[in-house]
Amino acid sequence: MPTKVRKTWVQALQKNNSVTITMSYGIVGLSRCAYYYQPKLQDDSMIISVLNAITDRHLR
Repeated sequence: MPTKVRKTWVQALQKNNSVTITMSYGIVGLSRCAYYYQPKLQDDSMIISVLNAITDRHLR
């Protein structure tokens, strides 16, 4: 099951039942790190453009 789906299950457990965060991600089988993970960039386009600029400047 994808992590995004499990996160929604955890939030539903907290909202509908009196379950703590720790218990809810334990029930769903999601790790603590995966629950709190926030990606820094939405996509890799910024990284790709920076790497392309660097390679353009340093041609052999």
